[in-house]
Amino acid sequence: MDLNQTRVFVEVVRAGGFAAAARRLGVPKSTIRARVQALEGRLGAQLLKRSTRQLSLTSEGRSYFDAVAC
Repeated sequence: MDLNQTRVFVEVVRAGGFAAAARRLGVPKSTIRARVQALEGRLGAQLLKRSTRQLSLTSEGRSYFDAVAC
């Protein structure tokens, strides 16, 4: 398990978006997106539904978040 990818995913959910998570973690938004995409690829599941204005968890994303968030 890549804890960086998981930590980034948890922060995206808690912050409500990629830009806010990037600010909180002090890294570029592109890094946040890449880590979440890598996590989704590793898990073989889409965790987040993305649109230009909104971000929400899929059912798989909710289950994963509930399992890893402390």
